Amino acid sequence: MWLWERAQQVIAGSPLTREEALRILSLPDSDTYPLVAAAGSIRRHFFGTKVRMNYLVNLKSGKCPEDCFYCSQRLGSEAEILKYSWLSTEEAVRAAQAGISAGAKRVCLVASGRGPSNRDVDRVSDMVREIKGSHPEVEVCACLGFLKENQSQKLAEAGADAYNHNLNTAESNYQDICTSHEYSQREETVTRAKQGSLSPCSGIIAGMGETPEELVDVVFALRELDVDSVPVNFLLPFPGTPFADRHELTPHKCLRILAMVRFVHPDRDVRIAAGREEHLRTLQPLSLEICNSLFLGDYLTSQGQPGEKDRQLIADAGMSILGGENLPPLDPHAHVSEPPAASATPCGAHAGTGAGSGSGCGGCASACPRQEDPRQGERIIPADSPTSITMPVPAIRQRGAGTALPPNA
Repeated sequence: MWLWERAQQVIAGSPLTREEALRILSLPDSDTYPLVAAAGSIRRHFFGTKVRMNYLVNLKSGKCPEDCFYCSQRLGSEAEILKYSWLSTEEAVRAAQAGISAGAKRVCLVASGRGPSNRDVDRVSDMVREIKGSHPEVEVCACLGFLKENQSQKLAEAGADAYNHNLNTAESNYQDICTSHEYSQREETVTRAKQGSLSPCSGIIAGMGETPEELVDVVFALRELDVDSVPVNFLLPFPGTPFADRHELTPHKCLRILAMVRFVHPDRDVRIAAGREEHLRTLQPLSLEICNSLFLGDYLTSQGQPGEKDRQLIADAGMSILGGENLPPLDPHAHVSEPPAASATPCGAHAGTGAGSGSGCGGCASACPRQEDPRQGERIIPADSPTSITMPVPAIRQRGAGTALPPNA
């Protein structure tokens, strides 16, 4: 099959063309496994069987003034997510420590909003210094929105290694996912991060109504920007957002997208990100044959699978955690199950708004109407839909940063 031969040519330095990328996206489901094997030969050539684990710390959740249609933190969002102001440095470091102890080699410090003030940059710089002081071997990536002049330099001077700002979709599709800023501002921030000596991390969200051509456009735009890391997210259709009813992805389509990204970015970190549990379902292990990186545990506002299950996923795929030599070994015969719902689930409705409040509502169980399991039901796709199935509602993160409950790591 042409895929294997083309993969070897990519390894040898012959870049994939747009036409070939579209051809990958148009493959039938019956060709998915050969495609994964071909993309896996590229991944194994450059990264072996190591998996880098990344850990997200949501420093400030909700209340964003931007109107990105896909985002649960957007202006006007009715998604029942945790909402809180800035964590204190102590709280942020404690949250980061949970991920590091579980094997994460990169911590991603994220804050909602259009972009940081200089005071915000100073605040995050303090967090970076604290984390790097205790764990100099761990990379720290910041994700704070649009950067102004000299802000990336300040973060780099504090010890930050990278900066994330996703392009998300093609320029031609951008007006259909956001009206409060322009695509060019995202490109500018990626460029500013790089100019400030921060490793540029930028990726996509698939499943937002884009065409195959637009998927190829944004992935090639990232190649032109020469980014070092490419996180691939799959849309989580949060109730209370404009994209609540979008369901365009299947496990095989997700694998084709991941493989296309790997072919275009053969020697870069390709990270399987939000939405993998919901959209890849039982085919999650195949994503590791393509991607050399994943997020451990929970995401910014949504719940991921248990951190131990992520580590078991890596081990069951015959791979190993990058830098995980000192982690306690997993029992290959053990079965990891979902933990029961917490008896005092913080709902976010009572979260404090002062800097560093971060206490959630851990003590409101007797009065809180949402103390049940956070996977709050299912949504039925109408019978006349192209895919007439029951879709799970995205699970809201209700533990870790901004709550009184321990994090998932």
